[in-house]
Amino acid sequence: MPDLTDSFQLTTKPTADRPLVGQTVLLVEDSRFASEAIRLLCLRSGARVRRADSLRSASRHLRSYSPSVVIVDIGLPDGSGLDLIRELKGAVSGVSAIIAISGDAEADAAAAAGADAFLLKPVQSVGAFVELVLSVLPETETPPGPRPVKLGAVDPDKRALRDDLEHAARLLSEGRATGEIGYASQFLTGVARLAGDDALEIAASDLARHQDAAGRMAKPLERAMGLLNARLDGLAAV
Repeated sequence: MPDLTDSFQLTTKPTADRPLVGQTVLLVEDSRFASEAIRLLCLRSGARVRRADSLRSASRHLRSYSPSVVIVDIGLPDGSGLDLIRELKGAVSGVSAIIAISGDAEADAAAAAGADAFLLKPVQSVGAFVELVLSVLPETETPPGPRPVKLGAVDPDKRALRDDLEHAARLLSEGRATGEIGYASQFLTGVARLAGDDALEIAASDLARHQDAAGRMAKPLERAMGLLNARLDGLAAV
């Protein structure tokens, strides 16, 4: 899974319809579907973006890359994004804004960790994304004058959703063998929520509730795997 994408700009200064030109974003997000949405939002608004899919990958990027904005998913495969937010908040760096993102309502936890703002997934409105980012950037980094009220919405490529579902299937298969279902169920819950798939989200959430009860986990796991495989069959031609 590649963890680096760039959106190249034709202008070097922010404008009314591309107000984030000049901003460089590091997105720390494990879901490809969510990452694709943020990539498109950045592309439409003028920012450049790189992606890290874990805390370890983010640390590697930050050693050689100086983003002006860091967007951090709270649930990551190797730990909590809140830890990274605390680390960034306490560091001397060129980061102008730290934004937490999650499929759960965790704005209070994000603020307590030091995040400047919180994004609730799914994020599709370009206008809402731009306004939130600009609201936490220094005034010197925002374009003067009015901005367009409506900048449209983005529609992430379904191939990214398929990649996420395939990854979730691998995680669940590995978790069934090792007994480590926690992250797999969390990841699948988030992907289902992003996709607006209520049935899959309920099944994944039910699995998460029973992950520590071996005798009660078999049926929720079977149900989640069945729905997951059905969704993958439906996306096979994508």
